[in-house]
Amino acid sequence: MKVLTAAQMREVDRLTTERYGIPSLLLMENAGSGVVRAMEAHFSRLVGLKVVVCCGKGNNGGDGFVAARHLMLRDIQTKVLLFAAPGDVKGDARVNLEILLKLGASIQIVEEHDFSEESIRQLFQELDADLLVDALLGTGARLPLGGFIVTILRHIARFPKVVAIDIPSGLDCDAMRPNPGDEMAPRAEITVTFTAPKPAHVFASRDGAIRRWVVVPIGSPAELVEDPRHWLNFFSEAEAAAALRRFERRGDSHKGDYGHVLTVAGSVGKTGAACLAARSALLAGAGLVTLATPSPCLPMVAGQMLETMTEPLEATDSGGVSVKAFDYGRVETLLEKKDVLAIGPGLGGHAETVEFVRRLVQETTVPVVLDADGINAFVGQCERLNGGERILVLTPHPGEFARLLGRPTSEVQADRVSLARQFAAHHQVHLVLKGHRTVYASPSGQVFVNSTGNPGMASGGSGDVLTGILAGLLGQALHLPFWENSFPGGVEQSPGVDTLHSAQPTPGPVGPFPSQEGNQFHRSSSSQASLENSSAVTSPSSLEGVIALGVYLHGLAGDLAAKTQGEKSLIASQIVSNLPAAFLTLEALNSLA
Repeated sequence: MKVLTAAQMREVDRLTTERYGIPSLLLMENAGSGVVRAMEAHFSRLVGLKVVVCCGKGNNGGDGFVAARHLMLRDIQTKVLLFAAPGDVKGDARVNLEILLKLGASIQIVEEHDFSEESIRQLFQELDADLLVDALLGTGARLPLGGFIVTILRHIARFPKVVAIDIPSGLDCDAMRPNPGDEMAPRAEITVTFTAPKPAHVFASRDGAIRRWVVVPIGSPAELVEDPRHWLNFFSEAEAAAALRRFERRGDSHKGDYGHVLTVAGSVGKTGAACLAARSALLAGAGLVTLATPSPCLPMVAGQMLETMTEPLEATDSGGVSVKAFDYGRVETLLEKKDVLAIGPGLGGHAETVEFVRRLVQETTVPVVLDADGINAFVGQCERLNGGERILVLTPHPGEFARLLGRPTSEVQADRVSLARQFAAHHQVHLVLKGHRTVYASPSGQVFVNSTGNPGMASGGSGDVLTGILAGLLGQALHLPFWENSFPGGVEQSPGVDTLHSAQPTPGPVGPFPSQEGNQFHRSSSSQASLENSSAVTSPSSLEGVIALGVYLHGLAGDLAAKTQGEKSLIASQIVSNLPAAFLTLEALNSLA
């Protein structure tokens, strides 16, 4: 599902009218009537309620005028508050205001020159209403707001039931982090937006102004919305179910048809991370999983993992992997007939372990999922992370990503999407930046925002589970029929990485890239502009769909665990235990399709 900024949405509306001849007045009519239908679907009953529609002078107010008319046509007692001079209302909004006037609607005009704190307080104190519709500002608001509007919003926020048209007034529509405008914006029980969600919808905090949002189509052609220059996506339940349909198992298949994952993980004191990653790969559907771990850890992990094969690795004195594991070609032998390498969980930061990780990641040709201490091994060595010749998936949390960039974590959190997108394009890696609304940035320039997950997953081991899920799905994907049908010659012609890598969309001109000095990753206006013009495909490629599905399943399993365990008591092993239920949930949706 595409996510559009305010400017992109205006362009879609403009082209809908200019290119396709769909009148803007009709788009407004569809928007306002759609709001009322969404209200009917959300509230158990509207008839008998008293509704107040607060309108501004712009198109958001025009949508409110249409909504008020449709409420009146349903015999719902409706009052309109216009916070502007009627002469300031222009265009399509003016047409719909005049229709309301001709219908004899109850309209009270409050102009700014009459404004006083006391008059506004008295106005809202005397309102007799059960439900308030916020149609004041919409997505085109110029922030920060002045005293007149701020005072109005403060009083609207006291209403127990608020419906916001497009976005609660006072919020920055394009914000890609929890919105600072939440402090003044009304807490909308439901927000009805049009054509596509906006950034503020998908990145909203669950306790902020946008509690629940729905998208109402108003007639804009799909090809305008799906323009490849619209690079931000919200990976929805329907898209996850569609991606999972490709993983159907054949009746005559065997374990070798579903990939062999090699997991390199663990150290003395951190064997749990290794077990979580390996078990997750199995429950994600991998046919075979081998867990390679330092020799002192082998008895512990072997006793925990009945279905997983284990291999010992030469250990350091402290119980981590030693670079001596490469002696006599043992690592090369271990990699034979493996489809995916998952490396990092619980490895530790011993100097020899760091050198082992760097060498293994650079020398292997199979797809790699790099996490935790595997990522930390490249701090100060970012230039060695290159996914241009084979698939490289990184799954950092904000602190790990900040260390890679050589920046404070606070800077990463303030600009998560842009930094992830530029890093992925520059290094040609698939970057999954974990956190609230986990962000997956593809080398193509496309970004996918995950729609599942909860705060209970903020506990040790959750990331190890994600590593295993992604590795397990990638291992299967290499062997499933849709790969063979997608590329000339099928899987057999280009085993492992080559076939799967060809599933990536061919990126457009996304350079020159930001420069690097040491481990600093610098943004540049030229790189940002070139990313904006990327000619990547509009829907997820096969590979993008696999990775986005893995992130979705991880969050969904966490959501299912939270339903029985609560968020405070949720631990990583419960996410693993709920993976089967997550798959069944999506499969049930497919059976209904």
